[in-house]
Amino acid sequence: MITLTRKRITTLLLAFSLGLGATGSSLADDIDPAVAEVQHRWEVIQYQTAAKDKRAGFEALAEQASGLAMAKPERPDALIWEGIVLSSLAGEKQGLDKLSALGLIKRARERYETAIRIDPSALNGSAFNSLAVLFAKAPGWPLSFGDKAKAEENFLAALQRNPNGIDTNYFYGEFLLDQGKAARAIEHLEKALNAPPRPGRQIADEGRRREVAALLEKAKAKIK
Repeated sequence: MITLTRKRITTLLLAFSLGLGATGSSLADDIDPAVAEVQHRWEVIQYQTAAKDKRAGFEALAEQASGLAMAKPERPDALIWEGIVLSSLAGEKQGLDKLSALGLIKRARERYETAIRIDPSALNGSAFNSLAVLFAKAPGWPLSFGDKAKAEENFLAALQRNPNGIDTNYFYGEFLLDQGKAARAIEHLEKALNAPPRPGRQIADEGRRREVAALLEKAKAKIK
């Protein structure tokens, strides 16, 4: 039986940053209208909702996203966005619910892997990027499935499919910075900052650019 110490739990929660693996496409992509609604609701909760209300928002959205994925199991976009919502909900868990975050990210991983089996290029390869973030931030064995090598593998697969995307470059830049590779991180973060806008994703683009700018400043401070 695995016992979670306070330190391990704290590390787990810090890893689940808000928006973990949120790398969805623009509305211009081949996305189901019902999935687009989940995508938009996620953006509003993530970037325009008070911190105290985010958990309830993501809990309600998780029910909607899970029901949609169940109704449309052949749609990789539905599976990817269910995974994104589950990952985001994991980041909001507090108190005794901390342990349930592990179950949420396990479910998210399963959704991403299923989406990849159906269509690895769906939503510009978003499933690879979201899966990479989970491998990068989840605790390692025996607590969970975190694996830096698998994270790198999936980041590269995501970049192959979406080399100029704001999310692919942001999350890979974050990963590189965590690995002590500030110079390479800066390259990808600057690319993220200059990424083309995504039609229908104004809220997400504005929020992500703020995150990119903050991380870029941190990366540059590392090499002064």
